[in-house]
Amino acid sequence: MIHLDQLHYHYKKSKALFSDLNLYIEPGHIYGLLGRNGAGKTTLLRLIGGLLFPKSGTCEVGSWIPSDRHPDFLSDIFFMPEEIYVPNLRVEQFVQNYAPFYPRFDRSQFDRFIGTFGIQTDQNMRKLSYGQKKKVMLGFGLATRASVLILDEPTNGLDIPSKAQFRQLLAESINEDRIIILSTHQVRDVSTLIEEVILLDEGRILFHQSLAGVSEKLSFRIHQREPETAQVLYAERIPGGYMAVEPRQAGAYDDTDIDLEILFNALITDNGTITQLFKS
Repeated sequence: MIHLDQLHYHYKKSKALFSDLNLYIEPGHIYGLLGRNGAGKTTLLRLIGGLLFPKSGTCEVGSWIPSDRHPDFLSDIFFMPEEIYVPNLRVEQFVQNYAPFYPRFDRSQFDRFIGTFGIQTDQNMRKLSYGQKKKVMLGFGLATRASVLILDEPTNGLDIPSKAQFRQLLAESINEDRIIILSTHQVRDVSTLIEEVILLDEGRILFHQSLAGVSEKLSFRIHQREPETAQVLYAERIPGGYMAVEPRQAGAYDDTDIDLEILFNALITDNGTITQLFKS
């Protein structure tokens, strides 16, 4: 589990980014961390990963305090940032040098993953394209079998076939003991993977719900014309009409799938009506 309690953090000479932030995450799920630019998503991930330290409050990952940076904690968490650095090594050398830090590293799994992505182990990592570098690091991260896998903008730089391969590999890698957090603006790339959505806004958790819970409360429907009904919570123009977010009506089965981009926009502009539905 990941537990943040009354966490406070600010950068030097800056106002508080997080104040009394609370969050509880259980293993066995893929979480989507969403938020506007500057909302603090990457900072939150770095706090969880032990790369930044809270000013006050607590951050716990399992039985560990990330800021202690205990070797056993570091060997059971993998954090892939959006901007990745790779050493001047062949892929094979990289694995030999870094895999020993992860006791459960599965070499056969790594070989299968990068094989799926079309990467050879004799290739020099510095000479790979940005997308290829990301594929190597994604394959390595999944193969660590770490209990916590944090991926910041994992699909940036991937072409369309590679995004599909990534989704397949990630779906295969989740289990009841593992937490996977995806922080992304490209929600359509990972919408089929996310089981719970966490929306960070203005230093607070604005929304944290499972998609099953969202489906119980909200309906996403396409209207040919701009909807005028008072029941519509949010509507956005799309090709062919308007996508509307409405309270789910009993017995309604003609809804579209949850559109995470529409949900995000609805929540950001909400005056509290939507979030209140989940408190009732």
